[in-house]
Parts: sequence; structure tokens; C-alpha cells
Amino acid sequence: MTDCARVWAALGPTNTGKTFLAVERMLGYPSGMMGFPLRLLARENYERVVRAKGPDHVALITGEEKIIPPNARYFLCTVESMPIGRPVDFLAIDEIQLCADPDRGHVFTDRLLHARGREETVFLGAATMEPLLRRLLPDCLFETRPRFSKLTYTGPRKLTRLPRRSAIVAFSAADVYAIAELVRRQRGGAAVVMGALSPRTRNAQVDLYQSGEVDYLVATDAIGMGLNMDVDHVAFAAMEKFDGTRQRALRSTEVAQIAGRAGRYMTDGTFGATADVGPLPTELVERVEGHQFQAVRQIQWRNSALDFGSVAALLNSLNAPPVLDVLRRTRDAPDHVALETLTRDEDLRRRARGREAVALLWDVCRVPDFRKIHEESHIRLQGQIFQHLTGRAGRLPPDWIAGHIKRLDSTDGDIHALTDRIASIRVWTYVAHQNDWLSDAEHWRQRTRAIEDRLSDAMHERLTQRFVDRRTAVLMRKLHDREALIAVVDRDGAVRVEDHHVGRLDGFVFTPVSGGRGRGDKAVLNAALKALHGEIGRRLVALETADDAVISLADDGTVQWDGAAVARLGRGPDCLRPAVDLPVNDLLSGERARRVRDRLSAWLDRLVARDLAALLALRADHGLSGAGRGLAYQIGEALGTLPRAAVQDQIARLTPADRKVLARLDVRIGVESVFMPPLLKPDSQRLRALLWATARGETAPAPPPRGRVSFAVAPDDAAGQGGEADRLDAYHRVLGFRVVAGRAVRADMLERFTAALRQAQRDAARAEHGEGQGGAALPPALCSMLGVSVEEAETLCRALGYRTWRDDAGGVRFRAGRRRPRASGHDRAETAAERRRRLAKGAARASDSPFAVLAEKVRA
Repeated sequence: MTDCARVWAALGPTNTGKTFLAVERMLGYPSGMMGFPLRLLARENYERVVRAKGPDHVALITGEEKIIPPNARYFLCTVESMPIGRPVDFLAIDEIQLCADPDRGHVFTDRLLHARGREETVFLGAATMEPLLRRLLPDCLFETRPRFSKLTYTGPRKLTRLPRRSAIVAFSAADVYAIAELVRRQRGGAAVVMGALSPRTRNAQVDLYQSGEVDYLVATDAIGMGLNMDVDHVAFAAMEKFDGTRQRALRSTEVAQIAGRAGRYMTDGTFGATADVGPLPTELVERVEGHQFQAVRQIQWRNSALDFGSVAALLNSLNAPPVLDVLRRTRDAPDHVALETLTRDEDLRRRARGREAVALLWDVCRVPDFRKIHEESHIRLQGQIFQHLTGRAGRLPPDWIAGHIKRLDSTDGDIHALTDRIASIRVWTYVAHQNDWLSDAEHWRQRTRAIEDRLSDAMHERLTQRFVDRRTAVLMRKLHDREALIAVVDRDGAVRVEDHHVGRLDGFVFTPVSGGRGRGDKAVLNAALKALHGEIGRRLVALETADDAVISLADDGTVQWDGAAVARLGRGPDCLRPAVDLPVNDLLSGERARRVRDRLSAWLDRLVARDLAALLALRADHGLSGAGRGLAYQIGEALGTLPRAAVQDQIARLTPADRKVLARLDVRIGVESVFMPPLLKPDSQRLRALLWATARGETAPAPPPRGRVSFAVAPDDAAGQGGEADRLDAYHRVLGFRVVAGRAVRADMLERFTAALRQAQRDAARAEHGEGQGGAALPPALCSMLGVSVEEAETLCRALGYRTWRDDAGGVRFRAGRRRPRASGHDRAETAAERRRRLAKGAARASDSPFAVLAEKVRA
């Protein structure tokens, strides 16, 4: 340092242009060096100087990154990495108030006392340092710079009511993530900035905010230094922090440093509280707004004139006391703690003999712990590094390094896993920049940097995926700018607002993709509804003019138009006249709903008239007698099929004219059933099933297997038991089937089956020239006709009142027995127990006959 070298300090609050001034002055000299508190700031200003002087003349030196061209004249560094032995014309230290920081303060103090430029030295920082600087540097000149913009306290606000371009500050990763998630739901998303993120990830997140893609930033106090962003408002979500040893309240200078991020250049800024933090104390607010803080009285210090003669000498020099009362010996830093811990090991103490070995041990102890894990784990790693470096090869084994690095080269996992890997790879990036430690340092630098970049990019992607909803962010921005949102409905029914998918319009029903209740969701819904009202009108006209062929009835009773459910069957005046129920829909009400209902009702009437014309014809006046009208009414009520036994009285009273009219109406009066053949077609069966279920207010049972004329519906021993059996029986009669002995048989096929049985009996009787006492053989064709086995056909015969047995060849033979009339309900064979009860009841009724009296006397 020459006698005429100028030493001065540019002091003031944030947003005073101090750093910009220092860089401009450095560029006016042939060479210069600046020390910054953060690697991020060093990189930012390095790029600025490169733009001005070119990459061949500018160096970047940090613990994890070294770019040093052979002709470098300007050096942008972190304070710890400044090569202060290199002479330069201009030298500056940024954020000089960090001399008072308990962890890193001693490094800033060393630069304050010993780092100088040949022509000019400048210290940048808070005005609280002025009294102490005057005492330590009597010849120092001072320039106090006022803040360009005004900083104003606006009180507490809810998180959901913070203005755009706000930074929300918390002091733990858990709180940052929770707040970012809330902002995403309510406002579309937030960028996240924390000290644990790599510089690359932090830059990407800051760019996300700066570009306007999101309007909110959630951060720790990492934004307090040097991150130049367009922040209009800073909101404190907490007023306490854990400083590494204890939980404590924020100091007023810390509040000012963070709040000062609001407002850039000539734009005023505001600050306040949010979340559960109430109003800030009046005294604190006045200090922050007026930039009036208590002066720094002591700064951290550690002896920098270290003695590497031995481990003991090094420890003694580190423990040397300060010579001035304004200097406070720093608490044991991590490198000091590592040195004391490692040198308790006898093997390491033997290896650390001689000046070079002690200096090497000290360099190893200074490997930073970016992981912030258990202190013992990091110190153990430092010990392994020192053992390898003092081994026979004098280098770190490539296989050993590769093993550690390989475990970190993965972008799988969540945010926490990526954070841990990034911190770990930064340790190895630092190690790779120690040229004497590795045989191929450049290779390992490139590899660790590539891994860190991949992890950082993955981290940025994960943060963006989790905490940014681009759709809502865009919409909120347009709402703020009072722009109309553009909504469209695609041909496939997809509803889009500002090209973001927000739901689907199926028929006349809109289903949103989410049920959020934030302001953005309401605005999206309102915009979508405007487009939907117009689309509903177009669809209504299309429905009214559409051909009946595009309307259908689903198995669950819903009415579908072009495959979309638009209504469902409801209870009407009677079974053949169901109602059309529309879903509750704000988009379809009033006149529009009436028009849809009228159109679908007309279609339904035509469908019933087409598929159930035979049933509708029974309702007309055909000149039938009273018995004929009664029978026609009962057939209509049963939807086409009845057991003959249930209407035997009406059948007996039919006139010949009645029978002719009913035959013309397709009514067939069989031995077992009264039915209507046109109604046995599958489409007619399906429609009647839906109408029957709708009239009963229930869901129709499963339809019969298509193409089958008989099928099992229940085990024989359970047939006819309980209300469910009666319900199934009624349902199958609606379909035109009769349930006999646990098997549903289509009414016309049941008639053919019984007719074949009667014919077989007659043929057997004629063959025997008598009464057919040997019975008739069951024709094999009957089994194939119904699709049943011989055993099932035999069961049907018994249920129909025939006696069956097996002949010597194993064939089934049958004979007509006393048949009981079967009324509605499950038809089945009479069990032995029921026969005994029937005979007992008959005997009781005849107990007063002469034969009964005579029998009683004989028994006596």
C-alpha cells in the first residue's frame, strides 16, 4: 500500500447504490478486487464485469468455483477466498458490517485490517459501522449515501391479501414450504429462496420471480444480502430465528436489512407482518423507517498470523487474545473445532509434523460443511481426507472420491433428498478446487460441477412443480390488470380459460377440474360460465334439431345424447309414461330446461310407442266384454306376461269374440302363461325392465343373458323364499320369463315345453293301447330346446306337476299327476312336507263324514 492510497467507506442502508458505485470505480483502474459475502453475489458481479472488460481479464474465485484466466486483472471473490497477497490497484469489501457476525465476522475483520489496494480501498456497508471504522482507521474518509427510495411500514396483513410483488420471509425450511404451498393454492405460486439452495437453483428461482411468472417470493433471510429483485413489499411471517445456538428475536438491523429489499432504485417499498405475527413494535418500525440503529461497538476477531511450526503452536496462535477492546475474540469456529478434535487422534498428530503438514491439516480443517449435518460426521470426513493426503501417494485416491460422488449423482427423490445431495456435492466441489489434493483436479472439478448443475436443475424443477400453478398465476395476473379472460369450449367438450384446461362440458353439465375457492378459481369459473352459456344455447338448438337415432337410453336409466348423459328416467303418471328428470344445473334452467325436457319427452314417447306398441294397443277400446277388459288391463299392468292361474277367472268368462280381439292384439293365452310374443324381443325386454325399475324407484337387476331362453336365477331350495325372491320373480315376468323351480324360462318356450310333454304322453298312451301306465320318456330335444341338462329338465317336469322317475336304462320317464294351480310368485314342485300338510288339512275338513266316524270307531 502506498502512502497516497485512499481508504474510504461508503455507508448507508440498502438500495443506495453502494455496490454499483464500487464496481464502476474498480473498472476505472487497471486492476481491482472485490470481496462479497455470498458466492451468488460474486458470480452476479463477475458476469457484469465480464460484459464490460471481456472474459480474458476477469476472474471468479469462490470456495467452489475458480475461473482465473492467465491475464486476469479483475477479481470477483467471496471474502474468504480473496487472494489478498495479489497486488491490485483497487480493493473493496462489501457488507463490512458482517465484521460483527459471530460465525464469519473474523474473516471480514481481517480484511478490514489487512486488505488494501495500491491506489484505493473502499468498505461498503451499514452506517452503524462508522464510529468503529473511525477508531480503527483514523485516516478513513466517509461517504454516507441516502436510500434512493422510501421504506414505509404498512402493518400486518393476511397471507391471502398480500399485494403482488411481495417477498414473504420465514426462518425455517418447513415454514417456507408451508407458506409457499398456501400461496400456490391462493395466488398461483411462489418462487422459493433459501440459503440451503445452490446458487444455480437460487438464481433459477429468482428468475422465475423476476420474469413475472409468479408474483410472490417466499424466502429465508437469505434474501437480506445482495439479491437485487423487484420487490415492492416484504412481509415477515416470523420475528424470531435460530442462530445456530438458540432461538432469539430478530435484531432491528436484521429487520432493516431484510425489509430493505423492498423498493428498488427510485421505487418506494413497504414492509409489514403476516401469518400469526401481529403489529410490529412502534420503536422497531421507527428505527427501520428512519434507518437509525445502534452503532456497532465490537467486531469479531481471530489471529490471522498463524504459527504452523507445530499443532500446539497453531492452536496457541488461534487462541491468541485481541490487542484492542473493540475486537472480540470469535467463538471457536468450525475449522478451529475440527483442528482440536482431529489432533486428539495420535495417528493424526504423528502425521501432522512439520510446517507443511500442519498447514495442510489446517487447510483440511477449513473444508466447509455445506451439509450442516452432525459435526462429528464432517470432521470424520476431514480426517479421512488428511490421512489420504499424508499417505504414500500424497493424493486423494480416485476410487475413494468416485465412490462418494457416485452416490450423489441421482436426480431422484423429493425436495429434501435433492437438498441433501446438493449440499454434499458442494463439499466435493470445494475439495476438487484444491489442486494439490488430486492427481486430475480439472476432471473432478468438471464432474462435481456437472452433478451440482443437474441436481440444481432438478431442484428448481421440483420446487416449480410443487409451488407453482402456472394456470392460476396467469389468471391472477390478468385479473390484477383487469383484462378479460378468454374462455373457449373445444369440440370434445374440454373447457379452456386462457388456454388452460379448467373442466369439461358433457352434454349440458360442466365439471370443473378442481373445487378451489380462491379468488383465481372464482374468476376462472366466471369466465368459463360466460363461454358455457353460449355453448349451451348452441347445444340446445342442436338437440332440438337432432335425429332420434343419436339419443339413447343407457342400462342405468340415463338418457344420452351423442354419448353424454343429459337426463334420466323419473317416475311419471304410470309405468309407460315416465318423466324426464334433468340434473341440477345452473347452466340449464328456466326456459332452456323446459325445451330440453320437451325434446327428450317427445323422443321417449316415440321410443315407447315403437318398442311397446302392443302394450299401448291394449289401452284402446276394442269392444271387449267386462272380463276381456279386465284381462287386458291386468296384462298391461304386468307389462305383458301373467301366470294363467292368476287370471283363470277372467279367462273362463271370455266370450269367443273377446278371444278373437285379444288374438288380434297379440295376446296369447297358454296353458301356463298369458303373454304377448312381440314383447319378447331384446329391445322390448330392456325397455320394459327400465320402465319397471323407474316406476318402483329402484335400479333394475342384471338383464338376462342375451340369446338365452332359460337360465338359473336361484338354487332350488331357496326359491320362493323372502321378498327379494318375489321381486326377482316380478322382474323376470316383466321381461317375459316365468320362474319355475329356480329357473327363468321364456313364456313362449315354457308353453312349447309343456306342449311337448303333453304330446309325449299322448304318443306313449297310443303306443301302449291303454292308459300309458308305464309313463312317457322325456324327449331329448326338450333339453336342447331350453338349453338345460336332463336333471334340470326333470326338475322342471316335477315343478309343472308331473311325477318323474328313472327307468332301468337311466332315462327319465314322467306321468301326469294331480296338478296344483300356481298363482303369482315362484313356481316350484310340492315338497314331501307340504304334501303331508295338505293331506292333513283335507282329512280335517272331512272329519265329520260317515267314513271318518267309521274309521274312528275301528281305531277304538
